[in-house]
Amino acid sequence: QVQLVESGGDSVQAGESLRLSCQVSGDIYSNNCIGWFRQAPGKEREGVAAVYTEGGRPYYAISLKGRFTMSQDNAKKTVYLQIASLKPEDTAMYYCAASSREAVIPGVCVVAEQKYDYWGQGTQVTVSS
Repeated sequence: QVQLVESGGDSVQAGESLRLSCQVSGDIYSNNCIGWFRQAPGKEREGVAAVYTEGGRPYYAISLKGRFTMSQDNAKKTVYLQIASLKPEDTAMYYCAASSREAVIPGVCVVAEQKYDYWGQGTQVTVSS
């Protein structure tokens, strides 16, 4: 059974850091793209970052590059999103998602939600000033 479970969200003060985790179960982790997305209240969901699980650098949304770092632990089938210097505008529900492996070009991941078919329930990040 395919499942993505996010954790690590919290209510924090501006300037603090958080590390979000996404554990993937089911036969979709290897040779696939796993992405992070977020949705702020009243806004559309936007892509944050994505990584090809068999190697290569993460891809980041251009507008968010700098404070976000995506990493992975393949032995645990887990990807992470480190967010530094949190700002109130980072307040959102953060989701991880996996592509359908057959649609993936090895090594190439797009940070666009239409490319992802399996989604977690999300973890809430709230940043106060």
